[in-house]
Amino acid sequence: MLMNVLFRALGLCAFTFILGAATATAQTAGPDDLLALRYYLQQNDRPATQAELRRLRIAFPDWRPPADLGDLLDPVSGQTVDEAAIWRQIERREFAAARQLIEQGRQRVTGWTPPTEMLRVLETNEAQDRFSAAVSARNPTEAIAIARRSPRLMSCERINNAWLLADMYVLADQKALALATYRNTIQSCPTYAQLQPTLEKSSAIASRTELRDLFSVARSVNSGAHPQLEQLEARLTGGAGIPAPQAAAPTPAPTSAAPTVAALQAAAPAPVARAPLQRDLPLRGDGRINDVRRLKEQEQFARCLAASQSPRSLEVLYERSWCAFSHKRPTEAIVGFQTVARAGDALGPNVRRDAHYGLALAYLAMNMTEHGARAASQVRLEDGQRRELEAIILDQRGVRAFLSKDFRQAIGYFDAYEQVAGTLRRDLAIMRAYAYLNSGQRPTARAEFERLHAQLATSETRKGLDAAR
Repeated sequence: MLMNVLFRALGLCAFTFILGAATATAQTAGPDDLLALRYYLQQNDRPATQAELRRLRIAFPDWRPPADLGDLLDPVSGQTVDEAAIWRQIERREFAAARQLIEQGRQRVTGWTPPTEMLRVLETNEAQDRFSAAVSARNPTEAIAIARRSPRLMSCERINNAWLLADMYVLADQKALALATYRNTIQSCPTYAQLQPTLEKSSAIASRTELRDLFSVARSVNSGAHPQLEQLEARLTGGAGIPAPQAAAPTPAPTSAAPTVAALQAAAPAPVARAPLQRDLPLRGDGRINDVRRLKEQEQFARCLAASQSPRSLEVLYERSWCAFSHKRPTEAIVGFQTVARAGDALGPNVRRDAHYGLALAYLAMNMTEHGARAASQVRLEDGQRRELEAIILDQRGVRAFLSKDFRQAIGYFDAYEQVAGTLRRDLAIMRAYAYLNSGQRPTARAEFERLHAQLATSETRKGLDAAR
């Protein structure tokens, strides 16, 4: 169960974007809500089908699947839309073909509409291609207009776009707007792995006073990075106006990066303070424990949280902490796990170990990698728990090293990840190939891109091959 919880919290399922999100008020599933389930049934993907059934039961408490799931494959219209084919066209960046399939689906299947997430990804990727083309053509007017119409392009997971937009403002002789772009990026994307290159790039156009102001903003949004920021400021203010050196090959900005990459490019909050009001909770005595535990085991995490408000015992707090983590409330989970861990094994064998395990997972879900590593080091974990945490930590450290342009270190982390996990996710494999290229290992990089391209040809592998050649 914990493995399923981990994947749900960190978003590692490759088809998460297909599933969508049910509204909080809906109680029974409608035809559109069952599209993902029908897809998995058509593909005869039993694990994905079971996972989707669990999600639907949680999201729509009043919905019951038919006794024969095959009935779902025979809708009233007698036809379904092959949404996987549309997603394939989007992946290939054949946007016109994807829109044509969407329109055909609307006409052929009464009542069908494309999932909101599909349209969002399609529109964002179209805008990304137009923005990249405008930048390559050195057309600041067009690039700036596209960025203003498509604010999703400026998200932290696409931070390279913000840097390019600043370049376009400079090209358009609008230095003030370029500095404003850097400032907004610092405020929105405050992990040190994002702050460092943003500040380095801003030093190419900022005066010493302007650069010091940007560092002040950086310190205000990431109080835990003061030592690194002080060292970086001392280096940059000693040579303000000197552009940062460029890598040997372009750093990729994969549009379909795995959720761990997206997490690394999200805001990393400061360490969570402990909650003193929970220190004096008794071990047991909260009569809601059976209901709370049952809801947790049934993976009805929202209901679990509602049933365990204001815990009156450590055992309810412990179960609630798992529900909070699984319901993407890691800050609350951290406070709960910290409190339970301090009680040792008074609640039962291995509770202290599992509380530290949950604490590490919650920290890692917030991209607080070193806090997660320290939490994991406090106890002797099960082998499975240890491997899970090691893989996540190596993943995050590898991506952070890559974003910091420490390419050889990134390769080391990705190699270690592959040994621990037994395989290397595709997004990380592409990143490692670029790390080979940027560290001067061009033949190895080309071999990696060729291998990945042979497995599945995408725009990312094509760009990698072009760069490696």
